[in-house]
Amino acid sequence: MLTEAKTILSEFEKRHILVVGDLMLDEYIWGRVDRISPEAPVIVVDVESSESRPGGAANVANNLRALGAKVSIAGVVGEDDSGRALMSLMDNRTIDTSAVIVDGSRPTTKKTRIIAHSQQVVRVDHESKDHLPKEISSKLADLVTAKTAEVDAVLLSDYDKGVMAKGFVSRCVRAAGDRGLILIANPKPPNLRSFEGATVVMLNQSEARSATNERLSTLADVAAVGARLASNLGVSAVVVTCGAQGLVVCPAKGPATPLPAVPIEVYDVAGAGDTVISVLTLALACRADLLYAAGLANCAGGAVVQKVGVATVTTEEILEILKRAQKMDKERPHTGSRIGADRGRSSNH
Repeated sequence: MLTEAKTILSEFEKRHILVVGDLMLDEYIWGRVDRISPEAPVIVVDVESSESRPGGAANVANNLRALGAKVSIAGVVGEDDSGRALMSLMDNRTIDTSAVIVDGSRPTTKKTRIIAHSQQVVRVDHESKDHLPKEISSKLADLVTAKTAEVDAVLLSDYDKGVMAKGFVSRCVRAAGDRGLILIANPKPPNLRSFEGATVVMLNQSEARSATNERLSTLADVAAVGARLASNLGVSAVVVTCGAQGLVVCPAKGPATPLPAVPIEVYDVAGAGDTVISVLTLALACRADLLYAAGLANCAGGAVVQKVGVATVTTEEILEILKRAQKMDKERPHTGSRIGADRGRSSNH
């Protein structure tokens, strides 16, 4: 099983993934707190350092690059300092930005996180959630369609910031389908219906609850709702991430399979979903079967939450979590395998 995982992970660098979605700039300001402001009952953060990183769909692209894949990205940035900074960060990571449109009518989405003593104190968002103008959306869809001729898979990363309008998503799904490409999507609940016809849809438990108005108190609840969503959306499967409980693979046909998380010390869950969907997409692009791909993605999620801030993981870190999971499975053979199926390859998706 470990040998098969190594083989699949080693093939990541041979794959080219197109990421489409809401681009953001993540800004981090680190400091210390030792006093209260005399102006208001709030803490004063003395800044010690700051850093900017790709965020949103750009963080998904960054995760894919960290795993060795070739990446193209399609989306929109504003004609502002944040947009220029984000484009520079992506260029420095050799992410192909030729399908990114600069739109002077909207700001680049920026999330500023202020962190003191390893704790996030406050987050400040600069953004517009308005849908893209029709001419921009149409141009972006044309760029996506052209890029599908160059890639092995398409990943739609929706943060509900205006890019993923129904007509645009439908064109992306159709373009991928015309090329016989797998298309993995991470939609926000208000936009879920737009993603009908994708290969796999990934939601977290909160998003699945919001999309269905179900309580989802147990993994059995998650499995039932996930399977129903998969059938209604016309997708092969819905994967629902459940935090410390791992994730549940819910095919449209057949039984759902929960994959438990590896118990680890969690430092920060921000951006973990981006890591999980990146590995899921790459593994499927390497022709791993869905359950095996989800198991690798589950291990990747365990690796990334050990880091502070929106972060990435390497294939080596995924293997370390997998080794730990296999050791635990041997010690407790009654538990479900965290890597999923014993057979890693699939002849079709």
